[in-house]
Amino acid sequence: MERLGTGIGWRPEIADAVERMPGIDWVEAVAENVCPGHLPDSLRRLRERGVTVVPHGVSLGLGGADRPDAGRLTALAERAEALGSPLVTEHIAFVRAGGPLTASPHLEAGHLLPVPRTRDALDVLCENVRIAQDALPVPLAVENIAALICWPGEEMTEGQFLYDLADRTGVRLLIDVANLHTNHVNRGEDPAKALAELPLEAIAYVHVAGGFERDGVWHDSHAHPVPRPVLDILTDLAARVSPPGVLLERDDNFPAPAELENELTSIRRALEAGAVECVKAELRAAAGTSTGVRGDELFAAAGAGPREAAGGVGGTRQTGTGGVTGGSGAVRRGDETGAAEATRGAFGRPHQQEEVDGARQRLALAQAALLSALVAGTPVPEGFDRVRVGVQARALAAKRADVVAKVAPELPVILGDGYRTAFLGYAQTQPMTSGYRRDALTFAEHLLSTGRPGDPGARRELREWWLDRSGPAPRSRRPAHRLARATRRVLSRR
Repeated sequence: MERLGTGIGWRPEIADAVERMPGIDWVEAVAENVCPGHLPDSLRRLRERGVTVVPHGVSLGLGGADRPDAGRLTALAERAEALGSPLVTEHIAFVRAGGPLTASPHLEAGHLLPVPRTRDALDVLCENVRIAQDALPVPLAVENIAALICWPGEEMTEGQFLYDLADRTGVRLLIDVANLHTNHVNRGEDPAKALAELPLEAIAYVHVAGGFERDGVWHDSHAHPVPRPVLDILTDLAARVSPPGVLLERDDNFPAPAELENELTSIRRALEAGAVECVKAELRAAAGTSTGVRGDELFAAAGAGPREAAGGVGGTRQTGTGGVTGGSGAVRRGDETGAAEATRGAFGRPHQQEEVDGARQRLALAQAALLSALVAGTPVPEGFDRVRVGVQARALAAKRADVVAKVAPELPVILGDGYRTAFLGYAQTQPMTSGYRRDALTFAEHLLSTGRPGDPGARRELREWWLDRSGPAPRSRRPAHRLARATRRVLSRR
């Protein structure tokens, strides 16, 4: 696996700051926000300096019951090629449900939702990952996600689920330590146990991010500083394996560049602390427990300081599974186990296609029932925590309002303080069936059809906004065309 180093999530709001930051080896860009034929100047300059850029997809829905959409896969492949990326990444999540498999309306979550850790879900996910691998020009890595809710009847822990996925497909893993912390708070899962069960040699890189706790629920916001528990999990991971890369994610509420640089420094220190613990453990093991020599004494006797022990991200270290990795990150062929061996074709037991098709049908029904409860107000499926489903439903509606305000910034201006209340009321009865831009148009249609907003001037402005964007092409701004439209409006009122 290519060594990436220390990186940060590239976002347009902090593009200039990222270019000036010292010690940035690579960046990650949201794939759906990049146009291959019109790369942002900032990304182009970073690439010219030799900074690696990795596209990070959010809409493929590999954990969904449907097979991956060919158009979305083509778009992801185009971005990887345009950016010269060594790999692409996506999520172990479902983002839509319904449709032909369930003979029910198609629904979009607009968010990453957890996959049940069952044999059915694993069989479907493995086939979807293989389809994606065949369509992409570079290796694929998939990320564990944060969750507010638990599926009833799960058959595996997160670590077991990820291990089997990597072992059967050879896919690499993007481990988000902030998501491990989120699942610890929200689902009572032990991050150390998850790390102990992972195929460490399959890790492509690591995400680190911040969040906040409210009413006993951790929200993975990517808009707050990285808390100490997340850094502690990173240290634990680094004590087991030297990750090829580590990246700081920040998606909103961007602080001053100096604060982001301080967070990157904290991440590097957490990695160094993990490397030190790894060396101590190795020295203790080498000396044996009967010698009576303390680990810290052995560490001092070895003459290695923390930085020498850490060797930076991806330095030469003993991996947690016994394979030795060098500075290039390659695992020697004789030491390959688990997912590393799987990349050479050992994909686990074969599955009859009819078995996978049956699993798809069962998974489709389960996911459609849950998503319908979250976005369409239908009854909560049996076995789910109704309170947590309510928290998730409100979070999805709030995110919808926030994203629509970003993709259609004129709407909050036209509607003023009433925008959020109006949108949340709309979201309660109108689930999203397409992307956020279509959602913005549907929201405007909904308001206009009910005679809102009450102010005639605001209503007229909203109607003009909708007319400008609802057709196949923007309306002409030429004076003669505007006069013709105004004339038609006057005549239509007679």
